[in-house]
Amino acid sequence: MNGTGNIVALRPFPDAARLELNDQQLRTNLRRATHTIRDKRLRVVGEVDDWEALRRAGAAIKDDVLARLPELLERFEESATRAGAVVHWARDAAEACEIVTRLVTGTAAREVVKVKSMATQEIGLNEALEAAGIEATETDLAELIVQLADDTPSHILVPAIHYNRSQIRDIFRSRMPGVTDGLTDDPPALAEAARRHLRAKFLSATVGISGANFAIAETGTLVVVESEGNGRMCLTLPETLISVVGIEKILPTFSELEVFLQLLPRSSTGERMNPYTSMWTGVTPGDGPRTTHIVLVDNGRTATLADEIGRQALRCIRCSACLNVCPVYERVGGHAYGSVYPGPIGAILSPQLTSSGANSTLPYASSLCGACFDACPVRINIPEVLVHLRQKGVDAKRGKPSAERAAFVSLSWIMRDRRRYAAALRAARRGSAPLRGRGRLRRLPWPASAWTDSRDVPLPPKQTFREWWAKR
Repeated sequence: MNGTGNIVALRPFPDAARLELNDQQLRTNLRRATHTIRDKRLRVVGEVDDWEALRRAGAAIKDDVLARLPELLERFEESATRAGAVVHWARDAAEACEIVTRLVTGTAAREVVKVKSMATQEIGLNEALEAAGIEATETDLAELIVQLADDTPSHILVPAIHYNRSQIRDIFRSRMPGVTDGLTDDPPALAEAARRHLRAKFLSATVGISGANFAIAETGTLVVVESEGNGRMCLTLPETLISVVGIEKILPTFSELEVFLQLLPRSSTGERMNPYTSMWTGVTPGDGPRTTHIVLVDNGRTATLADEIGRQALRCIRCSACLNVCPVYERVGGHAYGSVYPGPIGAILSPQLTSSGANSTLPYASSLCGACFDACPVRINIPEVLVHLRQKGVDAKRGKPSAERAAFVSLSWIMRDRRRYAAALRAARRGSAPLRGRGRLRRLPWPASAWTDSRDVPLPPKQTFREWWAKR
């Protein structure tokens, strides 16, 4: 079954990217933020002597999980149920949203507090809850900024990375209750405003919603890592806790968790260890939520698992290291990708989860420079998967007439004969003589516009190498 929800791009990447490239402020904000994060990451990764061994260990553990995912999921369900949690299964985003909405409605709550969660972003949970008359408040600072701005996240780790602090101050002034025009763009002042706003939400909400970075099959334990402590408030104060978890988040035992708690903080925020790591197993009387639900979401992951090359995308631990080193992401930002998973990992994950539509253009949103593979803590060979997905796209059109195919068939016929090739060059040189001073062309009329939409056309030189050589 194909995935649905906020992973389906509404327009092709080239169209969306062209609009974003016109935003100079966006590129300035992104360049400053991504360079800061990746420089910090390089420093802390350089401190670890066995970093490459850790990467290989993380990849091997994830591959083992994917190889026996059904068995581990059943073991996780048994362990979590035994510990007092209620486990639900969702085939796609719509089913996951229906389950969570029904659970919240069953408590008679009209508001919920949320931990930052890519899974809930993926299924469009906030929109579903709003349609049911339930107010969902994001408690992660960056997610809160995006929510107040009626915007969508543009980065996996830093959803508001496309805003600078002056823009955030303006959002708080206009959208956050109780904030006055006297609020400055000083980071401590902004953080204090958010803290005061969220404190009332933490104390009044009776339902908390989270995702999970890892799910331990051995014990039925869920793990959330975060930097602000807001997650721990959501996980402990409400009476009911609902966790939405992608099925690829499983780890067999606690011993494997040790590897990822070294890989994740260094790769994501450039920290040696995570400030807040919360773990919970079912329900404990007198401590924390009285009712715990876990919604295991497929949403296209099973279909991705069936592809022997593409399945490595499911190793992803959502660190976003690949985004921070990607030259394409740095220039166009996350919104151009049309999915909650932007950047290199989004270019291979979203098309595989959805398998159709505008997402088919995402594998071309890359320079194939390989920086993403070098940065990935679980060694996802993103360039390999990008080429694989491009090949699948070409294969799907093989045998069907197209302007590109006709052009290359003609070019092949010309280049098979030296005289034909020389005559074609002479004709091209004469035809382009009036334009010679321009060096290259940026726009051509249809059908050649299909080429110049994404690249320039160099004009033929005044003289070929053979002609130059013949004169000497």
